[in-house]
Parts: sequence; structure tokens; C-alpha cells
Amino acid sequence: MALNYTEKVMDHFLHPRNIGEIENPDGYAEVGSPVCGDMLSFFIKIGKNDNGDEIISDVKFLSFGCASNIATASMLTEEVIGMKMEDAKGFKFKQIVEDLGGLPEQKLHCSVLAVEGLQKAIKNYEEKKLKE
Repeated sequence: MALNYTEKVMDHFLHPRNIGEIENPDGYAEVGSPVCGDMLSFFIKIGKNDNGDEIISDVKFLSFGCASNIATASMLTEEVIGMKMEDAKGFKFKQIVEDLGGLPEQKLHCSVLAVEGLQKAIKNYEEKKLKE
């Protein structure tokens, strides 16, 4: 069964952006999908913009997964760097799918997994901050 991936999906799969780890991240999360076995790790750094709002100043990911898993995580990282935390918390998986030009129906769960990873990394940051 051949999957029809868009050029943008293939570009993010073959040339993923922001792949790797952040040493001493402000937030970290691991997520996985029992459906397909894909795994993602997210690392975030938090900064402030000129207005004093908390923003995601850096984000990196590691993937053990398929082309869609890698492409959706790559696209997500590009979109949330510089984003206010409140906006990042409300980020929707449909935005990734739209910006990639679509995904095969059976691969939509990859975009959900990427957003789940980001949200868990943000939650990890917020929990650490409360303990300070």
C-alpha cells in the first residue's frame, strides 16, 4: 500500500527541522502511540518576549517513528518557536495537517501525537515552576 505524501511532508521527513535534544530543558515529555509504536521526545526552553510574555524560545524532538511522525513533529517545532505559551497550549493538530498540505487518513494520529508531546512538555515545565 503506497501512501500519497505531499512534497512538504516528504521535505520535513527527509530534512527534519529542530531534531535533537536540549541540554537542561525547561520542559520535557515522552509520548507514544500504541496503535503504531511511534515514539516522540520533546524538549522545550522557555523565554520571554518584549512584552514579558512567556514564549517557547526553543524546541527540539527525537523520533522513533514513520515519515508522518517525523514530519509532523518537525512542522510543529517550526510553528511554535517564538509562540506565546498560552497560544502553544491551544495548538491544534489540524493546523499541522493543513500546513503540511494534508496527511493520509491513517496517519492523522501522528499529528495528534506531536501536539500531545508539546502539551506534556509544557505541563512538565509548569509543574517544575510551581515547585520553585
